[in-house]
Amino acid sequence: MKNLTLTTELKFKAPAAKVWQGLTDPEMVKAYFFGTKLESSWRVGEPIVFSGEWDGKAYRDHGTILEIDPGRYVKYNYWSSMSGTEDKPENYANITYSLSESNGVTTLTITQDNIKDEAAKEHSEQNWHGVFDRLRKMIE
Repeated sequence: MKNLTLTTELKFKAPAAKVWQGLTDPEMVKAYFFGTKLESSWRVGEPIVFSGEWDGKAYRDHGTILEIDPGRYVKYNYWSSMSGTEDKPENYANITYSLSESNGVTTLTITQDNIKDEAAKEHSEQNWHGVFDRLRKMIE
């Protein structure tokens, strides 16, 4: 069985620096991402942790920063405690955020791999758009 990869693009009428801040600033993340607490030093090899409560259930999702070009690109691996899978390497997804700016519009390209099926892929895409539409409202 082949796992799927999702690539989705979102456009913001805002400079890349502002979008990057929205991806990495814990206060901003908390404001648009349903109260999620983000913890990371944004350095290669260091942890990234998302924690909070969803539908009355506490969660703690985590991974490691794999590559980073601050302000432009980050790649991290990620395991969700809500995924119903064990916390082991084959259950991690790689997530990348890539930013490019042109004429005052920033394009955020998100990729996510290790998705189990089309339904999960569609669900992930809707989630990314839902979350980052909220960021767009904050920064535009």
